[in-house]
Amino acid sequence: MNNDNPALNYDEEDAVKFIQKHLPQEVQGKFSNDEINYIIDIVYDFYEEKGFLNEAADDESTVEIDEEELIKYVLKAIKKDKIKPFTEEEVTYIINGELDYCDSLDIFE
Repeated sequence: MNNDNPALNYDEEDAVKFIQKHLPQEVQGKFSNDEINYIIDIVYDFYEEKGFLNEAADDESTVEIDEEELIKYVLKAIKKDKIKPFTEEEVTYIINGELDYCDSLDIFE
């Protein structure tokens, strides 16, 4: 079943699999699915805080995501939550994978 709203086709499990598959070779297998899902949750907190989820539902708007701001937001949340330390490079890989997954669904187009 194809839905007119691409955001409704987002599947967290598929997103994690997509990210795991698209990580650079040197970090593949380094992160558990739960760790990647944790990063995805933070990314969506950022989207919600910025109002992107409301805008994404509106076909007339275009969402511009500042990747540097998003990476800083995620790193700050990881530090605050005292979760396993991730490097900025690792967070960037995961975020890029999540953004690529969203692109594959045309969520923010």
